Amino acid sequence: MNVATVILAVALVAVLVALGIRESSRRKKPVAGSSSRILFPFIASGLSERGLDAALRIARNEGGTLVPALLARVPMRLPIDAALPRQSASAMPLLEVIEQRATRAGVAVDARIERGRTLRHALAELTRHEQFDALVVAAVDATDAGFHPNDIGWILENVEGEIIVIRSGGRLGFAPLPGHVRWARRHIHTPKR
Repeated sequence: MNVATVILAVALVAVLVALGIRESSRRKKPVAGSSSRILFPFIASGLSERGLDAALRIARNEGGTLVPALLARVPMRLPIDAALPRQSASAMPLLEVIEQRATRAGVAVDARIERGRTLRHALAELTRHEQFDALVVAAVDATDAGFHPNDIGWILENVEGEIIVIRSGGRLGFAPLPGHVRWARRHIHTPKR
């Protein structure tokens, strides 16, 4: 690892810590007496709009907490706790969108990042140590913002508890606008055959 990579990793960790402190001070507290936790796993390459909306509705209706969990894939050539600057840079805008929508909906958020060698490994680790009342997953569609059918089958066979599968219908992706600091929402549509 060269010096520039180490400096970049340290700077990224500092930014993530600062954002975490800022966000934790802005978070709404869970409804008193509520222990309902709605787990919503996603990957850094995209976020299902329908999946997020469904998870927020469920959390709001139950007076619970949304637990968005970024599933970070760590290549075998790297240690499991290695810095992942690309995934972190992609995930931060998605976590910000989740936080903003949850705040507007009056839902408390308790975000997580879970590492694994594969998507299934990260999800297995997450569900092994995280307490939750329901797991909301979005099935993949043409936008590729969700879990593939074979992963959904694996979840149904290997994860205990209530599992809610949502057919994805849109993807929230982000790209910086030239000359601007803000992020743009982008929908990807595929032509119908």
